[in-house]
Amino acid sequence: MNADTTAWEERGTVRVVEPVRSRKLAKVPFVELAEGRLQGVVSSGSDIARVYVSAIAADSHALSCGTNNNRPCGGSHGYACKHLQALVKEAEIQYGVERVARYLGVEVGEDGGVLAGLRTAPAGAPVGGVFSRFLRHLAYLERADSKAPLPEMAWFPATGAVAG
Repeated sequence: MNADTTAWEERGTVRVVEPVRSRKLAKVPFVELAEGRLQGVVSSGSDIARVYVSAIAADSHALSCGTNNNRPCGGSHGYACKHLQALVKEAEIQYGVERVARYLGVEVGEDGGVLAGLRTAPAGAPVGGVFSRFLRHLAYLERADSKAPLPEMAWFPATGAVAG
């Protein structure tokens, strides 16, 4: 390992962070702290076939929210729409308030949540990449049970242990 890399960059696996509390996935099926953003997929309250890709940039707190077919959210005008609010709430459940606040660079508000500490500004949505990762996660849920190897997972080290 050279001095310019961290230990996790030299491994074939990444540590999985257990959720702080279990959460229901119906409203926000996908949430992550990645690429300098809190980002995820939020289900539409009115159309079962529509989802929103919502994101808040760390430090700048730039907000973005748009549908899976690249249409902007009607409720996002420089403040946190209901999709972004749901995303933050689920991220706080998944990762804990302190971790989300630290990642976004905000002080926890008097209400004990992250939203009150945001200095919001509108930004373009990272829809394509986030939605693509969400669909990849869904594809694994649709696979039939099998002990056969998955070629796309071949880079994982064979330890003999079964995750479960």
